[in-house]
Amino acid sequence: MPLTLLFDLDDTLLNTNLEAFLPAYFQALSSHMAQYAPPNVMLRALLAGTHMMTESEDPTRTLQDVFEAYYYPGIGISKGELSATLEQFYDEVFPTLGDRTSPRPEAVPLIEWALSNGFRVAIATDPLFPRKATHHRLRWAGLDPERFELISTFENFHFSKTHPAYYAEVLGQLGWPDGPILMVGNDAKRDILPAHRLGLKTYLVDGESASSPGPEAGRGKLADLRPWLESVDHSTLEPSFKSPDAILGIIQATPAVLGVLTSALTPEQWQVEPGREDWAMNEIVCHLRDTEREIHQVQIDLMLKKEDAFIPRPDTSVWASERDYLQVDGCTASSGFVAARLETLQRLQNLNEAIWSRRARHAIFGPTNFLEVMGFIADHDRMHIQQAWKTIQSL
Repeated sequence: MPLTLLFDLDDTLLNTNLEAFLPAYFQALSSHMAQYAPPNVMLRALLAGTHMMTESEDPTRTLQDVFEAYYYPGIGISKGELSATLEQFYDEVFPTLGDRTSPRPEAVPLIEWALSNGFRVAIATDPLFPRKATHHRLRWAGLDPERFELISTFENFHFSKTHPAYYAEVLGQLGWPDGPILMVGNDAKRDILPAHRLGLKTYLVDGESASSPGPEAGRGKLADLRPWLESVDHSTLEPSFKSPDAILGIIQATPAVLGVLTSALTPEQWQVEPGREDWAMNEIVCHLRDTEREIHQVQIDLMLKKEDAFIPRPDTSVWASERDYLQVDGCTASSGFVAARLETLQRLQNLNEAIWSRRARHAIFGPTNFLEVMGFIADHDRMHIQQAWKTIQSL
């Protein structure tokens, strides 16, 4: 399996100095919008909306939705009144901020080398900016946005980088790739620790080549990354999604990923089966919905209720034909899955740490515990997101 590389952008591929850049950005935006609201009002709403994005853990709302719910009421103006002015800002004013950044000369050769080796490359930048702003920043770094398989922006992401669910959403939108994965970034709190909590291997760009004192697999200057990757055994970069943090991140991200993957499907595309033995998208989401309601929630409730519970596992292989999934409306089924998953997440809030080791008896796997059964649920999510991604790619 090819290596999947996730790159942070600011102060990893582009010299940004966010402490200086962000005030200049906020000032430019406030000045551009001054005819609509005083700069202090605009800035307060901008900061409040940004804060709410960083805190959001709602898989049903993009960060754009979260931001706009606070920003527009904060300035007392509707989105429709400002949309043209905002587009003008990101088309004409934001590009002038590029002189406050500088490209890293090693970034372009590194990305070209990675792509030429067949690695999958995504830009895992904190999705607090609109797509246009993020694409401008990539161009400032000398990089073509079209070269990347995925770029996280606030239009298509639901979590910021402090949450392990963000990294699960990145991988989900990439179709949950098998094989080695490496997150590369300069910020321990946003790039390294949350990715590590999901179970990813990481490389800390900190300007110092040294043995790794933290959770990262490697560290050094950006220029050190290529020789490090050429020397390391890529099998050691395989992720592990077995911890409670990883499991919760995956099951939280799945509704968000499914929403993004299916957002552009037509009613006809929902029913397309790629091959004789393949499921259509509406069959996949029906299966996810019914499994969530009739298996996962039942199993969780039994294990939360008592120690050493017996965990049934009904045969779901006949459901697609018996329940005629192919004729079910895909959007309705998807909404049903999301509603059920939100109920599941509610059950899992603030669990006592001891619950994760609670014993149980599984109908198929025998003696087990809460952690392992929850791992089965996360693995089930990843398998069907892989399936959904491949199905949509074939359309």
